[in-house]
Parts: sequence; C-alpha cells; structure tokens
Amino acid sequence: MSEIKSNVSGTVIELLVKVGDKVSIDQDILSVESMKMEMMVPSTASGVVKEIKVSAEEFIQEGQVLLVLG
Repeated sequence: MSEIKSNVSGTVIELLVKVGDKVSIDQDILSVESMKMEMMVPSTASGVVKEIKVSAEEFIQEGQVLLVLG
C-alpha cells in the first residue's frame, strides 16, 4: 500500500481518478487552486486506487494524504 501525499496546500478543484483506477508515477491525480493558480498534483507511485481521502472543494495541506494505492 502506498499513500500519495499533497505537494502543495490549496483547494481541490477536481479529482481526476476514482477508486479502482490504475495510476502510474507522474500521472496527474487531481487539480488544486493555490495562490489563485491551478496546479496539477501528480502521483508519486503506481498502483490501483484503493481509497480517496479528499473531495472536491476541500482545502488540503502540503503533506496531507490524498489517496491510497494498492
């Protein structure tokens, strides 16, 4: 199991994956608005999405767990 953590603080605009999706390293998993700019957050591991720990419009902190891969 791998936990994917945020590399930025901001508000989640859109989730780009769902439970059951396969993701690869550097694949964009969500978009975040930070300092009035939209940024993409990439996966730091590959695997299948087992759990998503954030939702759209939620404020996230740098280092917060976003999703769990199996």
